[in-house]
Amino acid sequence: MFGFGAATRIYLAVGATDMRKGFEGLYGLVRDRLQCSPLSGHVFLFCNAARNRLKLLVWDGSGLWICAKKLARGRFRWPEPQAGEVKVVLSHEELALLLGGIDLMQVRHRPWYRSQMDNDEVDSDRINTAQNDCIPQLTSATK
Repeated sequence: MFGFGAATRIYLAVGATDMRKGFEGLYGLVRDRLQCSPLSGHVFLFCNAARNRLKLLVWDGSGLWICAKKLARGRFRWPEPQAGEVKVVLSHEELALLLGGIDLMQVRHRPWYRSQMDNDEVDSDRINTAQNDCIPQLTSATK
């Protein structure tokens, strides 16, 4: 398993993906459907319609990695998206659970879990604005 840093985000693509896609196809999905930069260093997960295969795409600074997993039996339990979502953000712990066969819908966070901070909650001098890795999605409040 890869060791991703704490600043690495994990994006899970909603819906089914054609698992015949390679580097260019997944690169295009990240850029066009997920509206993210494939070269951001973040992790992007895709699954097929049967949810028994997944692919992971990540840029390591010198090239793209594609990792694939095909289950011998069973299915991955993909988190259910909210209406209009094209991607779901996972924590590092949730990624490990998903790959380990744990149903994320039945997992419960304890009250002390670490929440993700929005950029407006962080001091502006601590934010690297030079790299904008994802275009914000429209929410129901901004539509």
